[in-house]
Amino acid sequence: MKRILLIDDNPEDRMLYRRFLGQQAGFQRLEIVEASSGADGLEQFRIQQPDCVLLDYNLPDTDGLDLLEALRELAPPDTLCVVMITGGGNETLAVRALNSGALDYLVKQQFDRELLNKTVLHAIEKNEWRQYVARYHGELQGVNRELRDSLAELTEIRQELHEKNAQLSAANQEIGARNRLLARTNQDLDNFVYAASHDLRQPLDNLRGLFDELRRTATFQDPEEAVVMRLLEDSLHSLSTTITDLAAVVQEQRSPGEQAAEQVTFDSLVADVLKALRPQLVATAAHVDTDFTGLPTLRYVRSNLRTMLINLLGNALKYRHPARAPHIRVRTYKADGCPVLEVLDNGLGMNLDRHGAELFQLFRRFHPQAGEGTGVGLFLVNRLVQSEGGHIAVESEEGQGTVFRVFLHGNRGKC
Repeated sequence: MKRILLIDDNPEDRMLYRRFLGQQAGFQRLEIVEASSGADGLEQFRIQQPDCVLLDYNLPDTDGLDLLEALRELAPPDTLCVVMITGGGNETLAVRALNSGALDYLVKQQFDRELLNKTVLHAIEKNEWRQYVARYHGELQGVNRELRDSLAELTEIRQELHEKNAQLSAANQEIGARNRLLARTNQDLDNFVYAASHDLRQPLDNLRGLFDELRRTATFQDPEEAVVMRLLEDSLHSLSTTITDLAAVVQEQRSPGEQAAEQVTFDSLVADVLKALRPQLVATAAHVDTDFTGLPTLRYVRSNLRTMLINLLGNALKYRHPARAPHIRVRTYKADGCPVLEVLDNGLGMNLDRHGAELFQLFRRFHPQAGEGTGVGLFLVNRLVQSEGGHIAVESEEGQGTVFRVFLHGNRGKC
């Protein structure tokens, strides 16, 4: 329902307008409010907030243009709907009314019911459309403001990202430079250790020759001669073993490129290793059980597997328990898709809570009373396993023995 405010001091004219507006066929229902003066019209406008005002120009207390200006001050911008009714032939007044904010005008005695209804309906529709456009523009302005704010925020974020990328690039360059320096340093150290171990071999051989000649030709009156000579021989042997093992570690790191993998049969490989260790096996009366049913073959670098087995089995023999003969079990299987090489012994065992963190460090020994050894073997085994993406799990109990589970490559090295 639309509300119409009639402001006219002539009751007959108001009655006529009411009758015209109420008889329009098919027009929506209207609620008509009347006012007979400018003051009354302003009061009714404040109270009723009409959808359209029919305003007579000639009023007893003011004229239509002044009242139109007063109405504009009461209404929000672009919401006032006024149709000015003027006297006959006064086109100039009608133009002034339109310029002052009226949406249309009618001339008294020159319109009928149909024209009045069309004019009022058109004015209401025009006003509603104007308000819709104003709201739409307001929403667009709000969206534009949000877009500008978002663009400014994106620009700021882009600038921050640019600065972060520049910082990361600089950091990456610095890290790259440090890595290259470390690589050169490591290479220099490897070269030094390799050269030193190689160059020490000749003086060591000379010392051994001199010692053998001394033992063959010299005569000592000291009753401790045998003990001193044995200690000297043990020291030379220990030094020779250390140089050999150190050279082996550096040589493994200096190996050019990756060695070719091949299909390795564990039964054949372990037989070869046991043959190489036969003197130690016989000397210790060791017994070795094997079980390769779970994983008979594996594609791997054969020399690396052989080095692992030589060191693990050699340690099992070296660190045997003095009260019993060594009993070693070697088996292979798969665990969660990863190939596993397991070596279990009944030797001295170790305290992993105390020594576990140092187990694979270079030159670490936990049973110095067990004879010769440099602590290089497990370091070398661990390096070979990690180079293929694997890892080693260890269980051990002092006085009972140790089990090494070597998780070899599998699942693209993620064992």
